[in-house]
Amino acid sequence: MRTIGVAMNGVTGRMGYRQHLVRSVLAINEQGGLALSDGTRVRLEPILVGRNEAKLAGIAARHGLTAYTTDLESALERADVYFDAQVTQARVKAVLTAIEAGKHVYAEKPTAESVAEAVALAQAAAARGVKNGVVQDKLFLPGLLKLKRLIDGGFFGRILSVRGEFGYWVFEGDWQEAQRPSWNYRAEDGGGIILDMFPHWHYVLENLFGRIESVYAKGVTHIPTRHDEQGRAYPATADDAAYGIFELEGGVIAQINSSWAVRVNRDELVEFQVDGTHGSAVAGLRTCRIQHRATTPKPVWNPDLPATARFRDGWQEVPDNAEFDNGFKIQWELFLRHVLEDAPFPYDFAAGARGVQLAELGLRSSAEGRRMAVEDL
Repeated sequence: MRTIGVAMNGVTGRMGYRQHLVRSVLAINEQGGLALSDGTRVRLEPILVGRNEAKLAGIAARHGLTAYTTDLESALERADVYFDAQVTQARVKAVLTAIEAGKHVYAEKPTAESVAEAVALAQAAAARGVKNGVVQDKLFLPGLLKLKRLIDGGFFGRILSVRGEFGYWVFEGDWQEAQRPSWNYRAEDGGGIILDMFPHWHYVLENLFGRIESVYAKGVTHIPTRHDEQGRAYPATADDAAYGIFELEGGVIAQINSSWAVRVNRDELVEFQVDGTHGSAVAGLRTCRIQHRATTPKPVWNPDLPATARFRDGWQEVPDNAEFDNGFKIQWELFLRHVLEDAPFPYDFAAGARGVQLAELGLRSSAEGRRMAVEDL
């Protein structure tokens, strides 16, 4: 059994605490550590980093941890790996500090607010020779793993199109408390759904369907006034909904709607419908349903008569055929094996920069009202 130190910055936030600390790092320790290919097991020693010492102390006490600090540099002295789940505006400076200290770095997306900064991070990590990775958790969702299985098995024939629907209603914070932090809705604080979600859509589309060649997007602020954590009204300056069209290599067209101002009338909070010449599929977080061309019904448009068939009944559930672990934990294990035994890990800062590039082009497309080509970085 070996032990390595992992400095974790941003664990007082919901995602950093729940998915990364509890369900990934601590869960790896609970299963007896990370198993390497030579039989060695590695235990992780989290060093909690943040701005609020009282919150850090509370989390540490809750989980029997002893290492926490508000001083990043002192945490890095004891760490082998640095992880960042802070707000995006604080990420670049902290990640550069970790790179300069020679630490391997794993970070939430987006890695930066601009392409220039994201590329600079990738270049700095390469120059310093440190391993680097960006969180791309949705690739490891059970629903998308089943979708990837269908693609690899040739189920779709030639893929024609992808339709994605993501989002839910985020309360305005006045008569019901908002379930997302207020900075998400202020552009000056790094908020906005395009910057948040387009990096997700980039890696989903790139890894499953092919390189993105162009984007046309429309970002909208549907709710102009929201209330913050103290109940004070503030102007929402960031986009809370985005409607995007992406042209992929090979002629595949993807349309993805993202919104924090939509009420859910679908089975899951995100769903992707993929249509191909031989079959179609609808994948969510956990489930995936298919319809083969041999079982596709033949509807005829006639608004004068009621529908005689329930179209959803004609779809078949894709079986699990495997046990699916937490997606964040799976990627943590992949990154740590990359660090410890040089196992392959394609989700690096260069991939993160391409996600930021798509978000930046989406914002430009919305502002200028035109289609934007996605050039190679």
